[in-house]
Formats: sequence, C-alpha cells, structure tokens
Amino acid sequence: MWLMRQAGRYLPEYRALRAEKGGFLDMAYDPEAAAEITLQPLRRFPMDGAILFSDILIVPHAIGMDLTFVAGEGPRLGPPLANADLAGLQPALERLEPIWRTVSKVKAALSPETTLLGFAGSPWTVATYMVAGQGSREQAEARSLAYQDPGKFDAIIRRIEAVTLEYLTGQVESGADAVQLFDSWAGSLAPAEFERWVIAPTARLAGAFRARHPATPIIGFPKGAGGKLRAYADETGVQAVGLDETVDPAWANRELPPGLPVQGNLDPLALIAGGERLKEAVERILDALADRPHIFNLGHGIQQTTPIANVEQLVELVKGRK
Repeated sequence: MWLMRQAGRYLPEYRALRAEKGGFLDMAYDPEAAAEITLQPLRRFPMDGAILFSDILIVPHAIGMDLTFVAGEGPRLGPPLANADLAGLQPALERLEPIWRTVSKVKAALSPETTLLGFAGSPWTVATYMVAGQGSREQAEARSLAYQDPGKFDAIIRRIEAVTLEYLTGQVESGADAVQLFDSWAGSLAPAEFERWVIAPTARLAGAFRARHPATPIIGFPKGAGGKLRAYADETGVQAVGLDETVDPAWANRELPPGLPVQGNLDPLALIAGGERLKEAVERILDALADRPHIFNLGHGIQQTTPIANVEQLVELVKGRK
C-alpha cells in the first residue's frame, strides 16, 4: 500500500517545512526539500512505496510555459494555449533536472524493500492546464479546442508526450522503481474523445516508455473513466490500473482483464471519517479485489484535514489482512 499525496499538507512536518521554504514551487525545485517531503510519511507509516513530491505541471514548464502558484487559487500557466501558438514556446528541459536529483536523493535514503514511485501527468490532463492556463472544473477550453482545431490540439498532445517520455526516463535513470500517469480529468470527455485524447496518447507514451524501460512498471490512473476503464486497460498497455473512489471494486474485478493489477480505491473522505465506517470501506475493497494483484490506495489524493490517527488505523486494517 501507499497513498496518493501521502507526502503533503496533512502532515505537520510538511506544513512546517513549507512555512520555512516558501511556496510550492520553491520546494518542488529544491531537491533537498522535495526529498525530505517524499520521505516524511515513511517515518510515520510503514508504507510499501514512497511517491515523489513534485507536480504534473513541471512538464509544461519544461515545454516553455511560465508557471506560478497563486496562494489560495492554484497554478497559473502562461500564455494559455487556447489563444497562443505552441511553436512560440522555448523548451527548457533543464527544468526537469532538479526533479531527477530529488529522485536520486530519495532512492539513496530508502530501504531496498520500499518502492520509489515516480510520476507524470497524462497528456490529456496536462493539456487541459496548458490550454486554459489554469485548472477548470469542466475543462471546457481544452475540450472546445480539441473539437474546433484538432490539429493544434494534437500538436500540444504530441509535445507533452515527447517531454513526458524524457521526464519519466530521467526519473527511472535516477532510481524510480515504477511510475504512474495521473489522468485526473479523464472523466470529462465523451467516449470518442476519450479514445482519441486519453487512450491513444497514453498508449503511445506507455509503449515508448516500455521500449526504453521494459523492467519498470507503469501504472495508469484515469480518474472518472468509469465504464471506459476496460477499454483503457485493454488498449493503453499500462501494467496496472488505478481506480478512483466512484468505481465499484467488485465491478472492476469482474470487468478488467484477469490478473491485471489494480490500485485503489478508498474514498479520501472515508479516511477522514475513520472508525467503523473506515473499517467497513476497507474490508469491502479488500474482499472485492482479493483474487487479483492489488495495491491498496485511495481513490484520489489524501486531504489536508485527514487525521493522522486515521491513517494509522488504515495501515493497521490493511496490513492486518495480509
């Protein structure tokens, strides 16, 4: 087991370090600080994996976009590509190097039995930020551009794929044992668009990655994919599939290819609730997925208000079933 965003704001030691270091990007681009944050949850909880502390928007920053984080509002990328030309951006791949140094530092500090997980955003989700210049609830700007100018949108996707491949390659060469592709906004697309902008780019990227690193597992996490999960599992070539909290794990066990490892999918709010409701939710997931390889995780990221005692309870529940 490991938890998405297990290195983060629910930990007082993280909040103390952030107060000392400043903004999010200051920490993400500081290998010493980022390595320390990555390791913090491992000191509290016997997780089986350490997840790299970074951000999916490192890739558009390396493509040449300006990146800032506005307190209380989130990331901003400029210029938004809905009205700007991708060709005008100046690639800055040196922006990836601090992240690779973080991976090296974490790997050197981990025990051999603890997996180091690297990650990147999937092309579709990263493109939604690049087109709009920020996050959006319905990803309307990216969806509109994909309909109205599919050639331009495809060029954006292809650029993301190319830089992401180099980014993940650097993570593996620096010590990552496995990588995950986060497609946080996969659920916002119509079925045909899902095939075109989620499945096809992920398949190209996963295939190119496996050609370079055949021994390194790649996990795909298409949040919100729902009934399209089977096609995603069949067609992308990822070696494990993450389930968000809306997926019935019993349904996933029936529908996904036999033997395919799955990851997930406890509701982060059940973790906040704790107690008997947490126990019931954990047992339901473990029972449903008992017949296939299963990485216990959340259905999305751990939330800032999560009590540490509840994470301790969760670990005891899961580890006690082994």
